[in-house]
Amino acid sequence: MAKGKRTHGRLSIFKGREAKLNYAVFQVLALKSPLTIYEIFKEAKARRGLRRIKYTNINRRVRVLEEYGYIEKVGAKKTRAGFQAAMYQLTMKAYLAILLSKVNLDNFIQRASEEAVLAMLATLAPHMSTFNTSPRFLSDLI
Repeated sequence: MAKGKRTHGRLSIFKGREAKLNYAVFQVLALKSPLTIYEIFKEAKARRGLRRIKYTNINRRVRVLEEYGYIEKVGAKKTRAGFQAAMYQLTMKAYLAILLSKVNLDNFIQRASEEAVLAMLATLAPHMSTFNTSPRFLSDLI
């Protein structure tokens, strides 16, 4: 593997070309949800670094994030034009993604108590595809 290439550590939702826009949508909805796509667009456009963003990009991001399960429709709102616009909010999956993107796992492992480490192992172990219940499970994980 090439030096500097990481295969773990960062969540895929915050990687690539869409990372900045995904993060902006998450921030806006975390602070002011539920919002329509147009309201998300207005809030995101007011942020530094996203002043030139277009409505179509926000619209596409919101629909993709909904498809992936990070945001959900929670109702509808009547607009000035007279039609119904869907209102969106973050799911628990999105809040977890935001939290995990802020946590430095190296610091957690160094500073966590034995109980916290055991709780984390108990939570994550059943969801690992390489998890093995044999006594050598730690060597299997590495």
